[in-house]
Amino acid sequence: FIQMLRSAKKRDVLQLLRRAPEETRAFLVEAAVATQSVASLAALSDFLDFSKEPKSLLEKFLYTAAFSPRPSGELLQLVLDKLDGKQLVPEIWETGIVAVGSLVGKLCQQKLCGLKVVERGVETLLRGLRGAEEEPKVVISLLALGNARLPETIPTLLEHAEDGPTAVTTAATSALQRFPAPHISSKVKQVMRRIFHQKRKSYDKTCRLAAAEILLDNHPLPMDVINILLATSEMETEVATFLLLKVQNSLRDHHHLARKIMKDIMGDPRINNYNFFSKVGISSSFSGPLTVTQDLTSTFGLDLLFLEGGFLRKSVSDFSLLSHGRRLRAAQVTFEAQGMESMMGENLSEGEEEPELMAGMSATFFDVQLRPIIFFQGYTDLMAKVLLSSGEPTSVVRGNLLLMDHHQVIPLHSGLQVTVKLQGGLGLDISADMDVSIWEQELKTSVNTRGSLAMDFQAELDSPFLQATLRSQTEVETSIHFDTKLRFSSSPVLMCLQLREEQVPYR
Repeated sequence: FIQMLRSAKKRDVLQLLRRAPEETRAFLVEAAVATQSVASLAALSDFLDFSKEPKSLLEKFLYTAAFSPRPSGELLQLVLDKLDGKQLVPEIWETGIVAVGSLVGKLCQQKLCGLKVVERGVETLLRGLRGAEEEPKVVISLLALGNARLPETIPTLLEHAEDGPTAVTTAATSALQRFPAPHISSKVKQVMRRIFHQKRKSYDKTCRLAAAEILLDNHPLPMDVINILLATSEMETEVATFLLLKVQNSLRDHHHLARKIMKDIMGDPRINNYNFFSKVGISSSFSGPLTVTQDLTSTFGLDLLFLEGGFLRKSVSDFSLLSHGRRLRAAQVTFEAQGMESMMGENLSEGEEEPELMAGMSATFFDVQLRPIIFFQGYTDLMAKVLLSSGEPTSVVRGNLLLMDHHQVIPLHSGLQVTVKLQGGLGLDISADMDVSIWEQELKTSVNTRGSLAMDFQAELDSPFLQATLRSQTEVETSIHFDTKLRFSSSPVLMCLQLREEQVPYR
């Protein structure tokens, strides 16, 4: 279908979009974005009206653009033109900003940072951050900078990480975690040390843990590792347990940059002893391989941080791919609940500000951070969700993505030429749900992921006296469900975790 669109004229694509039934229109928009021909982008420009079209269709267009593996400058131009100078609903503006960040980052990876449209995209991100007066807009702008991963924005991220309120610090440190190790300079590490050790002010425990992870995951100095381990003796039990398990995980990970340094430090009995590693919290951090081949390793990681009273503060499930020293975060889903300390009757740490009651979720797929989803914010909103909950899961992302689109002509020694075409498409449907029951005193969360991958390989040999074609098609479907259930009617809190994977059909 994409091949057909590439040869179509603007008039034909526009007519197809306008006459299509509503149920197939989203698929046609995805296909037109994946095509990235001048005609298809011009047709999309005429067809999409950001002041009239349904919100779901506009989000589909923006996310499809964000996930494009090799976007063009014209695609970024189209997205910027649709966002510029318009009064948009918050969800569309937020989705558009994270999409701009993703497109800018991918164009710079293709050595196209010098394009004027890329410079315009960067200015749009920075102008949005400077002009943001409300905290949610600041957070979204910082996450968009994380998608872009431009080294020149690191000073801006550091400023917000160190001086901002809890939500802003969390978003800025999350963006900094997206940068590869060569960009985590001594200045970045210096700021992370100040955040972790709370040199200038008190920080939320999740912010301190993010700062510690940046220090530990990017060629750490032995001094940093030792100081982090020593600091656990003064931390709350759950935070200390979580951090120590992070250190132990790095020792088991053969690809971890700090494995050798940590192994040497653990040889010192003054550090590796019962006093440090005898924490009895229920927080956990685990990562391990799912599949291992000569060229590719896939891993699954699960982080669970609890409050002292046993309530879940944050959970992170992560699926990553490692190949030849490079890491791709295929999927990462984070559930976070804050402000529960007062409901559980817990006391805040000295100097720590009381956060607003809130629960939400954020997700990253194929290294693209999506717009966070808020389940409830404030006690009144929580009660409304409890009493009026529909029971329907929240859709995180649903659509079709063109992951690979390769075309190459290979000259042979005989003088003949072979044309190779490779296309790979992914259908993705991810939904999440959080259910709070006051009557049964239970909290349930679930993440349901369904995906199908289709690969089409074709090799053609064409000459005046010989024609031959080799074609191969592969399809794989999979479904993964991750559920958590907590019952806090008694102490300690009872917890059940379940990871289910359905049988994988392959043909």
